[in-house]
Amino acid sequence: MNGAVGLPLDLPELAFEASGGSSIRRTVLPSGVRILSERMPGAQSATVGFWVAVGSRDEQPESAGSTHFLEHLLFKGTGGRSALDIAVAFDEVGGEHNALTAKEHTCYYAKVRDGDLEMAVRVLADMFTSSTLDPDEFEQERGVILEELAMAEDDPGDVAGERFFEAVFGAHPLGRPIGGSPASIAAVDRDSVWAHYRAQYGPRDLVVTVAGSVDHGALVAWVEDALTRAGWDLGIEAAPVARRAPRAEPFAGAGRRAIVRRPLEQVALILGVEGLAAGDERRSELAVLNSVLGGGMSSRLFQEIRERRGLAYSVYSFAAGYSDTGIMALSAGCSPQRAEEVAQLMVDEWRRLAESGITEEELRRARGQLGGAAALALEDSDTRMSRLGRSELALGEFLDLDESLRRLHEVGAGQVRALAAELLARPRSIAAVGALDDDALAALDDDVAA
Repeated sequence: MNGAVGLPLDLPELAFEASGGSSIRRTVLPSGVRILSERMPGAQSATVGFWVAVGSRDEQPESAGSTHFLEHLLFKGTGGRSALDIAVAFDEVGGEHNALTAKEHTCYYAKVRDGDLEMAVRVLADMFTSSTLDPDEFEQERGVILEELAMAEDDPGDVAGERFFEAVFGAHPLGRPIGGSPASIAAVDRDSVWAHYRAQYGPRDLVVTVAGSVDHGALVAWVEDALTRAGWDLGIEAAPVARRAPRAEPFAGAGRRAIVRRPLEQVALILGVEGLAAGDERRSELAVLNSVLGGGMSSRLFQEIRERRGLAYSVYSFAAGYSDTGIMALSAGCSPQRAEEVAQLMVDEWRRLAESGITEEELRRARGQLGGAAALALEDSDTRMSRLGRSELALGEFLDLDESLRRLHEVGAGQVRALAAELLARPRSIAAVGALDDDALAALDDDVAA
């Protein structure tokens, strides 16, 4: 495969070969259902995902967390299967099944031996189309989710992450926690979650992806049969839902500081800026920047803050992209007395990279790290199934490993320096959880506003 392969929504059939000898096929049914498969040579198992491009950013403030609530409820039973039936179906074949809610999508997935793939498709299809949202189960699961939120609230790293997103995006839906708040979960009612389910889980919304040992023709037949049995009219012609439109400009917002005071031995610290959208053409440059700055044990942050100074056990950088924006952030855990020093050192390393760039040795090492990690990850059908889903829902194009490596090797040191400088100039936000005063870190930089 040379170059990216586009995934236009109005193309009924598409087939091509990808790196490593895998075969990609895509079918768009007249009803708008999209089915993608990647046949992996030598695989004896398969991972299947049922996706919908609805996440926490699509909720109203008063119903925050309802998408995640719904994800839980789809495992609680349908008209033909109880919650135990769903669990037994996968347990008795040694399979795995779970789900995830993100800011822009939800996915229900399972991994099974190839001989059990039809069963997995039928069970997931039943869950996706025919969950009853039983009132008693609804109330019981409310308690489970409140416990999940409480568990996250006990983790300083999780709290710092949530506060960081709030600091970067403010009142925008991307700044809200995916799981909602205890108040919003306590207040949400079954009727609103049911309305959300019926409005967002239809043929035009559904994307099915499978990677591993899979026959595409059989997969399409299984999906069509399962959806028809559920009462979906696949004969009604409808276009798939449009992908989210990117924005040309970053969010216009000031940097914010969020300090959560807790009597802890360490401070969980995150600082960063709005980053790049998932489809930005510079995402390979961002990957190299992240790798050099804080992507591994040889990175600048790790070497300077942990190895040379011994100020932190955990220190790294990370990036995330969404349809219209993203984040670029640096994170560390350190003693309260060292928090300001560590934060300043992280900013200094970023600034040094933005001003002086990276060396050819660092560029070579980053290419090797990123390329090797990508190749190793693609040994797993889970990763390939997720790649299909992200390609279809968010990017509108498919990149195989060869194309990803080609783009990576086109990145130059000057491009990385320029991107580091551009991001560093954006309003910077800080979140910290630990034994700090309210005015802690206030003097770190003038562009961080309390």
